[in-house]
Amino acid sequence: MALLTPQGVKEVFQFQKREGREHLRKLLNWEEFDELRDARRSILLDTLYESVIFAVGKGFPWVEVVQVVKFTEELLRETEGRSISEAVAVLGGKLRDYQAQFNATHLLALCDYFHNTFIRHFRLYQYVLGQDQEVNLTVARLEMCAPPQPLPLTQGTERDQWRHEQQVARLDAEEVHKRADVLLLKEALSLEQTQMLQKTFECPDEQEQAPRTLRREVLEHLVREAIHIQIACLRELLQYEIQVAFDILDLRLQKKTLNLNAPLPLLPNTTGPVPREVSPKTSKANKGKKAKVKK
Repeated sequence: MALLTPQGVKEVFQFQKREGREHLRKLLNWEEFDELRDARRSILLDTLYESVIFAVGKGFPWVEVVQVVKFTEELLRETEGRSISEAVAVLGGKLRDYQAQFNATHLLALCDYFHNTFIRHFRLYQYVLGQDQEVNLTVARLEMCAPPQPLPLTQGTERDQWRHEQQVARLDAEEVHKRADVLLLKEALSLEQTQMLQKTFECPDEQEQAPRTLRREVLEHLVREAIHIQIACLRELLQYEIQVAFDILDLRLQKKTLNLNAPLPLLPNTTGPVPREVSPKTSKANKGKKAKVKK
């Protein structure tokens, strides 16, 4: 861990995963190992690398990212061979030990991360990292095939036609999106209406609840409130549906205009000898020759 610095973990994150893991291995001062034959060390390196990705993704400062890697390595080492209840206790103790290194938000995020990954799959971690695994490795040599030849250009789509198809597809997708928004609004308004009705029918005055009866004025008030809530939700839904209907009509008008102005498909080129036109005089002469021959 001595070589693990804020600049070092920043470089680990900036690399692609393969190069980042290798750089992390060097920062941890680990010797080179066979990824296939030493699966335990490979998985351990993956776990430490994922802790870097998690910490950076949650906005931890680079100094705290180093502490997260250190936290992960210590947690894996100290929970080896323990039961899951003991592992939870160890995790809680580690969080208390590191509470001065992180603020409350980052400490809570760290707790959630290890509960959802390490603790949830604790038995799997113990099985893989806590004992030597027998590796049966089979090496097979495969012949790499070259990619297929691209199709001829004659089977492609003309540029203007392709652009037209893309524009039509975009308009269709917008229409589907508009209809989906209406369904989502219906569900949201239904939920909001239910919550507002429940809140309205809750009787705040305990004196009204004691005899379990409602005065006429209270009942009329509740009915008016319920009707008002339903009309308000319905008004909002109708306004949005009308706006969406106009939007969909506009999209269909755009699509109709595009179809009217669609580019004409290119006619295939025909090759071959052009037939010669036969003049009327030549045709009559040929017919006269044929008649003489018959006689």
